[in-house]
Amino acid sequence: MSLQEFGYKEQLNRVLTTRDLVIYGMIFMLPIAPYAVFGFVWDSAKGMVPLAYLVGLVGMFFTALSYAAMSRAFPLAGSVYTYAQRGLHEIAGFFSGWLILLDYILVPALLYLFSAAALRPIFPAIPAWIWLTGFISFNAVVNLIGIEFTARVNRYMLVMELTTLGLFVVVGLAALYGGAGAGGLTFKPIYDPQVFSLSTVAGAASIAVLSFLGFDGISTLSEESRGNQNAIGRATVISLLLVGVLFMLQTWVATDLARGMHFSSPETAFYEVAEVAGGAWLRLITVLAIVIAQAIANAMAAQAAVSRILFAMARDGKLPAVLAKVHPRFQTPHISTLAVALVSLLVGIFFSQRVDDLTRVVNFGALTGFVLLHLSVINHYFRRQRSGDWLRHLIFPLIGLAIIVYVLYEMDHAAKFLGACWIALGVVYYMGLTLRAKKTTAI
Repeated sequence: MSLQEFGYKEQLNRVLTTRDLVIYGMIFMLPIAPYAVFGFVWDSAKGMVPLAYLVGLVGMFFTALSYAAMSRAFPLAGSVYTYAQRGLHEIAGFFSGWLILLDYILVPALLYLFSAAALRPIFPAIPAWIWLTGFISFNAVVNLIGIEFTARVNRYMLVMELTTLGLFVVVGLAALYGGAGAGGLTFKPIYDPQVFSLSTVAGAASIAVLSFLGFDGISTLSEESRGNQNAIGRATVISLLLVGVLFMLQTWVATDLARGMHFSSPETAFYEVAEVAGGAWLRLITVLAIVIAQAIANAMAAQAAVSRILFAMARDGKLPAVLAKVHPRFQTPHISTLAVALVSLLVGIFFSQRVDDLTRVVNFGALTGFVLLHLSVINHYFRRQRSGDWLRHLIFPLIGLAIIVYVLYEMDHAAKFLGACWIALGVVYYMGLTLRAKKTTAI
């Protein structure tokens, strides 16, 4: 399908292969993402960290299938905004875009704060805002230059992350079977009957899914993919499964190593485990790796994704038209990219002392957007087109929907309150758009 069939013209640069898309998805999800949130998931899951990631992977797998289905039908840059708009209704499209923005706009700021927290013990005299400014400026420049350059940087970043992850797993296993922690791999991190409950796992999974957020970002690059209509969906599922396995592997090793430990803070928990495994040198390597991966690779991918959603919504008149401008030379949505950089700086400064609140709010935006995505698949394929494919277009979306709704139900009350406030703000904004459109029509 061409963009002209949907009423748009080609403005972005189609240069990305399926491999580029898979690498982008893995970079966005960050293979070593558990380094930053391990302590928070440990507390919520009562030590069953790999189980929380397994539940998150199952829920996200069915969501990935829904993304794959909708990306085939609507190969456009707007991701879940476009899918809900065209698969459900104009209003559903706006609010799915509004909700996913809560995720995408806040994610870069969250990543910068995680990185600043990791660097604090090494450079205690440097305030967080200096790190924020430096990281944001670098990523903005790379994304402005073009998606092809961003893809090239992503390849080098992925090699660095996988090397670091492999080093931790090897050294960690050697330490485990050398007598550290539990003295070897056990099944307790997967299932501990003394503390297990559905609500505990669901609550922990609502934090763990933060590590998976990013596979959905692949769909924002639909208008920059040079593959066929299945390329986006294939890359989405492949990257999710690869990263999910890596998440479970490293957290299983880390959880058994952490047996009997008391962490100084949730933010530094994984680094403390790394020190138990290999000493101060391994702790330093994991800190530097997560800083580079989060603040540069992951945040760069997040910034690229949100700028495309802003571009798509502005192109449709749902956001100020200036956000839809494309740089004539680099063929990137440069105004949207700069706007995301500014918002990331402001949000980072505001939430610098409330990182856990920011984590939960980010997840609320993504998960509620996913709810509308699953409904879009059912409505577009099963109801409208009468595909008759009960498995892919009804049962799979319903399973994904049920898992996500349950995780949302078990989510922290503060996150649900802040998310509800964001929805209320969206209602006010949408009513303003509607009134303006009526006045314009009347004139």
